[in-house]
Amino acid sequence: MAAALSLLAGVCACLWSPWLLPWWVSLILLIGAALCVWRGVASSQSRALLAGWSLAGLALAGLHAAHALALQLPSAPARHDAVVTGRILDLPEHEPRRSRFLFRVDDGVADARLRGRDLRLAWYEDDPARRSTLRAGQQWRFDVRLRAPRGLRNPGGADAEKFAMAQRIAAMGYVRSPETAIQLAPAHGIDAWRDAMSERIATHVDRPSSRFIRALALGDVRGLDDADWTVLRANGLTHLIAISGFHVGLVAGFFALIVRALWWSWPTLARRVPAPIAAAAGSVGGAALYTAVAGFALPTVRTALMIAIVAGLRGLRRRMSAGECLALAAFAMLLIDPLAALSAGFWLSFAGVAWLLWCLPDSGGNAVHDFLSAQGVASIGLLPVAAILFGQASLAGPLANLVAVPWWSLAVVPLALLGLGLESVHAGAGEWAWQLAAWCFDLSWPLFEWLAASPLSFWWLPEAAWFALPLALIGAFWLLLPRGTPGKALAALLWLPLLWPDRRVPVAGEAELVVIDVGQGQSVLVRTAQHALLVDMGPAVQDGFDAGGRAVIPVLHALGVPRLDGAVVSHGDNDHVGGWPAVAAQYPVPMLFAPDGVRLPGSRPCLAGRGWTWDGVRFRFLHPPVDFPYLGNESSCVLRIEAAGRSALIAGDIGEVIERRLAREQPASVRADVVLVAHHGSGGSSDPAFVAATGASEALVSSGHGNRFGHPRPFVVERWRHAGGAVHDTAMEGALRVRLERDGIEVEARREAHPRLWDAARRGDSRSAGLSYREDRDGRGPEG
Repeated sequence: MAAALSLLAGVCACLWSPWLLPWWVSLILLIGAALCVWRGVASSQSRALLAGWSLAGLALAGLHAAHALALQLPSAPARHDAVVTGRILDLPEHEPRRSRFLFRVDDGVADARLRGRDLRLAWYEDDPARRSTLRAGQQWRFDVRLRAPRGLRNPGGADAEKFAMAQRIAAMGYVRSPETAIQLAPAHGIDAWRDAMSERIATHVDRPSSRFIRALALGDVRGLDDADWTVLRANGLTHLIAISGFHVGLVAGFFALIVRALWWSWPTLARRVPAPIAAAAGSVGGAALYTAVAGFALPTVRTALMIAIVAGLRGLRRRMSAGECLALAAFAMLLIDPLAALSAGFWLSFAGVAWLLWCLPDSGGNAVHDFLSAQGVASIGLLPVAAILFGQASLAGPLANLVAVPWWSLAVVPLALLGLGLESVHAGAGEWAWQLAAWCFDLSWPLFEWLAASPLSFWWLPEAAWFALPLALIGAFWLLLPRGTPGKALAALLWLPLLWPDRRVPVAGEAELVVIDVGQGQSVLVRTAQHALLVDMGPAVQDGFDAGGRAVIPVLHALGVPRLDGAVVSHGDNDHVGGWPAVAAQYPVPMLFAPDGVRLPGSRPCLAGRGWTWDGVRFRFLHPPVDFPYLGNESSCVLRIEAAGRSALIAGDIGEVIERRLAREQPASVRADVVLVAHHGSGGSSDPAFVAATGASEALVSSGHGNRFGHPRPFVVERWRHAGGAVHDTAMEGALRVRLERDGIEVEARREAHPRLWDAARRGDSRSAGLSYREDRDGRGPEG
């Protein structure tokens, strides 16, 4: 166990570092680690042994990370067109206007940079019948447009670049001409079987819960929508829905019983292979089979490794504790793939089992007591980890798991698996088992929907400091010590940095602007001591990207914003108002401003001169004036914010004509320390007279990385710099946090303040690298 922890420490030291060691340095470190381990084993020196494994973890993770990043396409040029042949991996996700899938390129394609690489592709077409022909395991020929993996970077947001590196995805892109795509070979393999079985369940089970049967039996979560995931997260049940390690254990035990029954029926078999060893081998085979059925999900792989280790020890006639088996499983997984430590499933899987083994080493013989104790231990022990990984805690989780774990695992899952087995033997034979599984599931689901709508549902937690997790884990360890341990009440204090972190709320009279990274669009959160205002909500496109749900709401949760006191929609273009429905659904806004020509329910016009004061901070609109016609960009609400003797200007998408008019008619109001550059830095804005009139020391640009409009234009950037302003761009720096304080102005860029290992390969890239928040499908789609 000490060796496994040492290896894990080395892996984490590499993956959590903002720097990537050159591959040859990692190779030298790996050789040194091997020498340390050899010396430790030869001389029985535990310090040398543990140091060797720590160094090995550091070196292995560095080599894997360097290899994964080397597989990716370079960020420049931004777009890479190619014709590729290959095979569809995993199950394609079919959405209203697109299908997404993982594609492995053949080794014989002309482009050497793509041979054998995994691509994340999208197929855009309005006709779903055409896209429905995509099946896992098929061979295809595609004309594709690719880009290097690139994602948004915000507080609380998902990190697409980390996911791409961990999954060894070389590029992301789309099929350029779907009509020219050619299927080269029919579907085959385990994924093709999973896809076919999923379709049979959907056909035979006429209940809405058939989507959950597919998820529990095959790990196919494509049928679950946002509402389903909300209920699951609110109840802390996501660990069960896509096949948990416990389900693998059930299948392994079932196979072991079958083998035992065969050996009991034919005793002569024991002369060749002892029954215990045969049962162990059967359990390994069952676990491996079910792991493949589940698509090799991490919890299933971890459980299969543990079962294989126990079976191997049984075959060698060696005894080992459950904790040592868990350590060996972690050891094996980290040696095979150190980048697995980047996934949330790795930490939840191993941490959950480790807590249970430490707190409940032996069964007390009372199944109900043991089950309740396990739920309590898991709830307390995993709460800090889940809070850091997901930014939320489910207060209903312990109660929901008391019902879901036994009912789903002992009734729903066995019936769903029985249906798979019967259906594999004869088409239609598994229908009754699937129908019964769906009926059993429907008995429990209303309870979970009720819990999700109750005050016991999940509690969003603001982003905590780095030391909050270790303190909370120490507090959990303290609370789970045996009865009679003194000072348990004090252990709760160690949870405070995690559950009630410092939200960095401005003091009275000061303000903070957060320019959210929404790609090619705009969204700005303005916070005062007791109030919050949201200016624009980013884009939402039919392709599935909604900045309101994907970027804005996670930022509000991460910053601990409990409510929005007001909102401003600068104008009616999609890249500014598209995310409004998603935001309004979770954050009802009592005060909404928009230009007179933008028709939003409950909105009032943002007329020049109208303003208000919150916590000593003054808000005032400078444009448009009364009776100004709605002219799209030119009618954008222009908002001035005055705090602590400083000022900021949010200019929307106004052009040069309006800028010159404001500079001429309101020179004192235009003067500002911070300016959100109009129209994302386009060539039709940032008039020289306006730039000079602002006198800004900080110029902020909200743009999409490598967007097809070329925003911000290089000459516009140079114009602001020549006027004395430092230019910051969300495309390159991620979300921007600007504080207007009495002592001065503080600007914090997300990528700089929270550097990541996978950023190392792209630091210093030119602006032309990558694409915007959405794929540029040959110029089609809404303009920025």
